[in-house]
Amino acid sequence: MPDEVISRAAPLPTDAVAGDSGLSPEGLRRLQAMAAAARRRRRLQAVLPWLVILGMFAVWEIGVKAFGVQEFVLPAPSSIAASMVKWWQPLLDNSWQTLMTTLIGFGLAIVFGLLLGVAIGSSTLLYHGLYPLLIGFNSVPKVAVVPILVIWFGIGTVPAVITAFLISFFPIVVNVATGIATVEPELRDVLRALGARPLDIIRKVGLPRAMPYFFASLKISITVAFVGSIIAETVAANKGIGHLMILASSRLDVPLVFAGLIVTAVLGVAMYMVAVAIENRTTGWAMRGQNDHHGMTFGGG
Repeated sequence: MPDEVISRAAPLPTDAVAGDSGLSPEGLRRLQAMAAAARRRRRLQAVLPWLVILGMFAVWEIGVKAFGVQEFVLPAPSSIAASMVKWWQPLLDNSWQTLMTTLIGFGLAIVFGLLLGVAIGSSTLLYHGLYPLLIGFNSVPKVAVVPILVIWFGIGTVPAVITAFLISFFPIVVNVATGIATVEPELRDVLRALGARPLDIIRKVGLPRAMPYFFASLKISITVAFVGSIIAETVAANKGIGHLMILASSRLDVPLVFAGLIVTAVLGVAMYMVAVAIENRTTGWAMRGQNDHHGMTFGGG
């Protein structure tokens, strides 16, 4: 019995329900115990990520204080928190800039990655023709591309958007193409025999089959898109978390550098949670029975 069903089972009056349900009192008590255990497990799953994060910061704080680590080497979480309070306005402004450039690049990667992935997954000619080019381009370090983007577009937002696009584009293409290509040849033959056109097969079978792969790629791409934006902002931007971190490091303000890292991590986790929420609503049919084991939730069931 799934945990969701068990956890929603209300406490049952054993003697009153035993006759109606056909279960023995012992069986009803066992069902109630299973429901209570499922509720406890769901509550633990809700608070466990927060407990792990708090434990990590506690160990970090104690370790820095115990070993006398200098602040310019590794600041304590308390020093980072104080820096975040002191510099909250620049952190807010620059994090908003980073979020916008990342989302724009990520949105472009979704559009072009989905289109190219469908095309590659549907055609063996395109697969063999484009895959070596895609793999070779993805092997190029994106930090080496940023100076070229600066020459073409100048310092500003555009290089950060393009870098976020480039670094998040490849996982989407690969996963969508894999999902489209996993449609069984026998199923394609049956659909063709029934009069389905290639476009119908892609639209009604290939795309639904590729959706779990697509959302898996989104959860990867949205996090690495932030990496692309930060890389470009450290080299060729006048605003953004990467630019703020470079300024802070030039002044040896290491707590502010770590504050920028933490803000970036929070943004990445938030966007990951958005992708998971959309995935659960749109591809729940493919994730049935797995949410309790693989779902990532923060503060909720």
